[in-house]
Amino acid sequence: MRAIGIVLAGGKSNRMKELVMNRAVSAMPVAGGYRCIDFVLSNMTNSHIQKVAVFTQYNARSLNEHLNSSKWWDFGRKQGGLYVFTPTITPDNGNWYRGTADSIAQNIDFLKNSHEPYVVIASGDGVYKMDYNKVLEYHINKGADITIVTKNLDSSEDARRFGVVSVDEDNRVISLDEKPILTDNHMVSTGIYVIRRRLLIDLIEGASEEERYDFVKDVIIRYKDVKKVFAYEHTDYWSNIATVESYYKTNMDFLKKDIRNYFFREYPDVYSKVEDLPPAKYNSGSKVSNSIVSSGCIINGQITDSIVFKEVYVGNNCVIKNSIILNDVYIGDNTYIENCIVESRDTIRANSSYVGKPDDIKIVVEQNERYMF
Repeated sequence: MRAIGIVLAGGKSNRMKELVMNRAVSAMPVAGGYRCIDFVLSNMTNSHIQKVAVFTQYNARSLNEHLNSSKWWDFGRKQGGLYVFTPTITPDNGNWYRGTADSIAQNIDFLKNSHEPYVVIASGDGVYKMDYNKVLEYHINKGADITIVTKNLDSSEDARRFGVVSVDEDNRVISLDEKPILTDNHMVSTGIYVIRRRLLIDLIEGASEEERYDFVKDVIIRYKDVKKVFAYEHTDYWSNIATVESYYKTNMDFLKKDIRNYFFREYPDVYSKVEDLPPAKYNSGSKVSNSIVSSGCIINGQITDSIVFKEVYVGNNCVIKNSIILNDVYIGDNTYIENCIVESRDTIRANSSYVGKPDDIKIVVEQNERYMF
């Protein structure tokens, strides 16, 4: 493909609450055995983008560990590769990334040293499948300077946490309102953009000279009446996980057969770092229905309409309903959990009870010492 990729994965979302105390949003576990960033990286490699940069910053340790080898996404080539850029103190710069545009500005050499004519920029907190080649073809055919991938949300979804896009009859963007207070428009930006590499360098350097640091507000919105900005509609599944509610809903979507088949049985595939773990073990007395249980788990209790991530132990007489149990959790006997997200590496004492509401998911964070496992 005639493009390089940039994945913006350094942001923090306060609406994720305790879930981002120890990890970046892009490193959040999804669908039992994946990280959120796996979806955008899989889209990059499946679109034959061979050179991809990931910009990390906030709570980047687990994300950087996940990206420590490019082979899982087939970026381990002589030409191209996977590059992870974190903020670096230099004689000329002592700042962390002050925004998305600033993260690109601080790594502008990556763009200048590349030769591909186009750049695909994508956020690391989206769950979707997309062929970026189709977006690039659309971008070229329209003669666009910038192409924004958009999604029409259902009326039940809150569009106010996204950039809301309005277009004319030719799909040219006439307005982009970033996180409006009120809106009746449900066409939103997915955080995916296509732009010519030389133009991106010029716009980023101009923004940096004026001390403007946000890619959406200080580049796209500022130049939308000067440059030709078009919208490309994505009609398949797309979800952004940057709130507790959306993270919970996105994971629960994978309990639907059609969603699972779309991501994991239809070409192209979604790739992730593989761990050598034994298959889940279901002991006598266990009962599991409409749930995803990952490798390395030991199940003794009852699990219904839930997602259980890797290396989870569920004790005797436990009941888990409508919940997400993250990696490496020990759940003691006779525990009841419903409408909850249990944080990784928690130890839930025996005879505990945690119950949230369908519209108010409870986050369980325990630091109990493990007496047995």
